[in-house]
Amino acid sequence: GKTVFLVVSCFKKAKRRFIVGTVYSKSHCVQCNATKRQLAKLGVEYTEINLEQDADALEKFKAQGFMQAPVVVAGEETWSGYRPDLLKKVAQTINA
Repeated sequence: GKTVFLVVSCFKKAKRRFIVGTVYSKSHCVQCNATKRQLAKLGVEYTEINLEQDADALEKFKAQGFMQAPVVVAGEETWSGYRPDLLKKVAQTINA
């Protein structure tokens, strides 16, 4: 008779992590901490820069009209404050 080989491939879906961009934060900032917690929950990695240690970035964002921390830069989008709606949108975009 004929021998038939059945090959079964099992791929465990690894939890993918993505670099979304940069979170510009300040120390003791409730909205900054909430933003960082939400990004972690969504599995999104980011770079954090403390605005208290980067006066140039702070001035740049103030000049652009951003008056509260955090300032999140994600691809083409930049916003300030805790915005769970936008964080979720970013996570959906990179997980698509």
